[in-house]
Amino acid sequence: MATARGLIRDSITPTGLILMVTVLAALIGLFGGPVLTRVAVVALVNVVIVVGIYIFVGTSGVLSFGHIGFMAVGAYAGAILTIPHAQRSILLPSLPAFLQTPTLPTLPAIVISALVAAAVAFAVAIPLVRLAGLLAGMATFALLQIVYVVTNNWSEATGGTAGVLGIPLDTTIASAAIAAALAILVAYLFQRSAVGLRLQASREDEIAAAALGISVFRERLAAFVLSAAVVAVGGFLYGHFFGTISPTSFYVPATFATLSMLVIGGIRSLSGAVIGVLIVSTLSEALVRVEAVTAVSALRELTMSLVTLAILILRPGGLTAGREIGDLWRRGRTRPPTITTGSTDTFESSPKE
Repeated sequence: MATARGLIRDSITPTGLILMVTVLAALIGLFGGPVLTRVAVVALVNVVIVVGIYIFVGTSGVLSFGHIGFMAVGAYAGAILTIPHAQRSILLPSLPAFLQTPTLPTLPAIVISALVAAAVAFAVAIPLVRLAGLLAGMATFALLQIVYVVTNNWSEATGGTAGVLGIPLDTTIASAAIAAALAILVAYLFQRSAVGLRLQASREDEIAAAALGISVFRERLAAFVLSAAVVAVGGFLYGHFFGTISPTSFYVPATFATLSMLVIGGIRSLSGAVIGVLIVSTLSEALVRVEAVTAVSALRELTMSLVTLAILILRPGGLTAGREIGDLWRRGRTRPPTITTGSTDTFESSPKE
């Protein structure tokens, strides 16, 4: 019986989060207008990206400023793979021969884009994941800068500063919801796996984890590669929703926007990653409406900066304080402890009113 309760409790977090995004997508798809549907799709794409970042940052405790670079890899790879060949020869006439691939359907293109990002992540992670703290932050920001410079200057493959146009508009609210649900499931399975649990142990005390025989480098490497693949899927969906991408889409503003979502929700919990995206997306849309009415510019950026600062000061663990939905359910169902004295009499400690 206890085992059954434990299985139910453990399944609450992914089930609850997946239901949350699915119900949101269904309601807006059925009753929302074009504007609300657009906001919902962008929010669901952001769920994929932020959950992808959480897989590495949340479980390892190492802050990364470079993961939006993998979003760029997924977006550009997806564009090259899915733009019709005739149109591609016009948009990217100098495309290198090794990138002259046949036009692929959406699903295979997503898989290949994620694999390309994972391969790039594996190559750069070998030196990066050995770092921690400030050094890791600086190194990952350098990675973001490298991706930005490459996408700006490799005009044969990326279109340079002009970007890439004509990407098929394949991302719908249904496909975005499915991708968000799968990203949540992948993140949950990873954090509950042996690798994920060892990585979380190293997050709490790296020296003690290493003393117990945990290879911190290997666990971080696995998380980094998986994280990059999930973020790349978000980049693919982003490009196929807007139909156009440019290097500025994947630079500092996007980096801090996604990290703010993770920090506001709770950087150490999967629930925080999802809830942070939904709250920030809702608040951002409300502020856009206020800006339109009041004609006050930069109100959204200022407000989101103040909210992030307030969370960092008043609630460093984020809104969820690092707890999952399943943990909250367990706290509510936990019975007061029974204390046994030397005699056969027992009494129960009662909670304070």
